[in-house]
Amino acid sequence: MRDEINDVFDDEDDEENEPSSVSSADVHRAVVTDTDWTTETILSQLRRGNIQLNPRFQRRDAWDRGRKSKFIESLILGLPVPQIVLAEDIKRRGKFIVLDGKQRLLAIRQFAAGSSFAVTDGEDDFNGFGLSKLDVRVDLHRQTLKKLEDQAEHLDDLNAFLNETIRTVVVRRWPNEEFLNMVFLRLNTGSVKLSPQELRQALHPGGFTDFLDDYASASIPLQHALRIAKPDFRMRDVEILLRYFGLRFRLADYTGNLKAFLDGTVNQFNDEWTRGDSRIKEAAEDFNSAILATFEIFGTSAFYRWSEGGYEGRFNRAVFDVMVYYFSNRSIAGAAVENKSDVEAAFRWLCENDPLFVESIQTTTKTPLATHRRLERWGKALASATEHPVRTPRLDNNRVLP
Repeated sequence: MRDEINDVFDDEDDEENEPSSVSSADVHRAVVTDTDWTTETILSQLRRGNIQLNPRFQRRDAWDRGRKSKFIESLILGLPVPQIVLAEDIKRRGKFIVLDGKQRLLAIRQFAAGSSFAVTDGEDDFNGFGLSKLDVRVDLHRQTLKKLEDQAEHLDDLNAFLNETIRTVVVRRWPNEEFLNMVFLRLNTGSVKLSPQELRQALHPGGFTDFLDDYASASIPLQHALRIAKPDFRMRDVEILLRYFGLRFRLADYTGNLKAFLDGTVNQFNDEWTRGDSRIKEAAEDFNSAILATFEIFGTSAFYRWSEGGYEGRFNRAVFDVMVYYFSNRSIAGAAVENKSDVEAAFRWLCENDPLFVESIQTTTKTPLATHRRLERWGKALASATEHPVRTPRLDNNRVLP
């Protein structure tokens, strides 16, 4: 399956590349069990809310109807399907976080929409679908689980679907989030990789976490910046927005461990959400405004690196960070737009003549020193190009102070 963002995304500044701090003792403390749950058991767990599958996931659905239909057909036919991997929530026994298999669970849940196996209160937040593009059971075209329930001639198909077993691996007593993150990343090394942000959303629920998902999903400027037409199923758009909030409000807390920094940002703002959501919402509007200002200055080359006489044509997280850091200040953004030719020329000059700036957006990107270098150098270049005062961060004892 084609990953739309990967065609334009520069992955050098990716938290998936963070070194693991998991020890051998951590691994041995975890309990991993294999079981065979039937499809009916899985639907029961979903209906009771024991498996975390938020209807929000549908906005980031990676499978089309044809792929979902073939998966359901495989269950009806009794063909082998990939395993599902869950982690038991350490705070709530019997509740599970999905580590691998979210798209398969979503396909099962959507196929069951409207049936007696879906909900008990008559309401269903999941979008149903009828089977299509089947290879073997073409007679089941447009069938849903509800229709199979209601049609006596399909009783055998209904039972075959509900009784089919799916290998389910459950991780219990996991020692820490670092261990779970390691398992998550090792499971998801195939062509359709998942993102640590999905795990973060599951492990750190709250008002701010939901806001991140909702706002990123609705942000047309962010989709424009990432060159995608809909919310990213790997949630990298959510991570980009989270990075912005972290750098804007918690820059001094950054130590070089991106995962810990982003986790801390989510935890802080979840805790403060009920009493401090207004400043986050205002900052989110500044985020969108900053993206629009960057496009007005750089055109179709916004958020790309300049190298060897041209823009590279791949989204760069480090470039994005410095642009929205300064252009979220509407006064600076306004001055930059008024002097956009000089601002664009200043960026090209840095990329051609300042090797430390280039290093900070290209190779060594995640250290506090690199973060400071690109923010400081770009801030000073902006001040010179716009003749507008720009406050740049300073580095003190390996901390970047705003």
